[in-house]
Amino acid sequence: LGAARAVERRLVGLPLTLPALMPESTSGPSPHTTVVVHPIVLLAAVDHYNRVAKNTKRRVVGMLLGETHKGVTDVTNSYAVPFEEDERDPNIWFLDHSFHEAMFAMLKKVNAREKLVGWYSTGPKIRPGDLKIDQLVRRYCQHPVLVIVDVKPKELGIPTEAYHGVEEILEGKQQQWTFQHVPCEIGATESEEVGVEHLLRDVKDTTISTLANQVAQKLGSLKGLAARLSEVDGYLQNVLSGRLPVNHRIIYQLQDVFNLLPNLNVQELVQAFAIKTNDMCAPHR
Repeated sequence: LGAARAVERRLVGLPLTLPALMPESTSGPSPHTTVVVHPIVLLAAVDHYNRVAKNTKRRVVGMLLGETHKGVTDVTNSYAVPFEEDERDPNIWFLDHSFHEAMFAMLKKVNAREKLVGWYSTGPKIRPGDLKIDQLVRRYCQHPVLVIVDVKPKELGIPTEAYHGVEEILEGKQQQWTFQHVPCEIGATESEEVGVEHLLRDVKDTTISTLANQVAQKLGSLKGLAARLSEVDGYLQNVLSGRLPVNHRIIYQLQDVFNLLPNLNVQELVQAFAIKTNDMCAPHR
C-alpha cells in the first residue's frame, strides 16, 4: 500500500540529489546513469514481502528484469527468489540460484526482450551480506543494480534507492568492492498509469478536496527540499570534521547548485513574486 501511495504521488519520481557519499571509484564510469522502476515492480515487491515476511524483521529478495539503453535502466518486471539469512550473522545467507535459473528461463520464453538487470531487497537499508549477494548475481549479469524497496516508507520521497557495485582503492588499503549510489526514479508507460489509477481508486480518500490535495503536495515538496538541504549540510559538516573524505564530484555539483541560485534581491523579481502571490490569494467571485 505504501508503494502504491508513492506511485500516486509521483509517477515520475524526483531523482535523488546526492550521487554517493563514498570515495571515488576506480572501475571507470558506471554503466547505469539512471534506474527507472516501474509500478508493477513495486507492487510485486510489496506482495512478496506481505506473503513471506509480514510482521517480522526478515527481508525478501528477488530478481529484476528489464533493459538498459544509453545508461538508463528500465526495470519493468521482477520475480521472487527463495532467500534466507541468519539474523545473528548477516554474512550467513542462502539464495536459491537454481530456482532463479528456472524462473528466468521460463520468463525468457514469454518476453525475450527483458534481460536480467539486477536484484531487489526490502532492506530497508544495505546489509553487510549484500556485497556477496551482488557477486553471486554477477554470474548472470555483468553490471547488476541493487534496488532497495522500502515497503513501509516513513520519509518523504520515493520508496526506492538504487546502487551499483564498484571497485575502489582507499589510500593505504587494498582494493575492495563497495556500493555506489545511482539516481533512481519511478516511471510508467501509459498503460501502466491507467492500471495504477484503477488500483488507487480504493486507496484515495474521496472526502478530501482538490485544494487540500494541492496544499498537501506543496507541503510535501517543501519538506522534501528541507530534507535534501539537511542531508547536504550533514555531509559538509562531516567533511569539515574529518569523518568523511572529500568527494570532489559532490563538491562540484554543490558549487553548480549555488551558482544557479537566482538573485532574489532584484526589485523586479520581488515585485513579480508579490503580484503573483496576490493573484493566487485573491478571492474568486
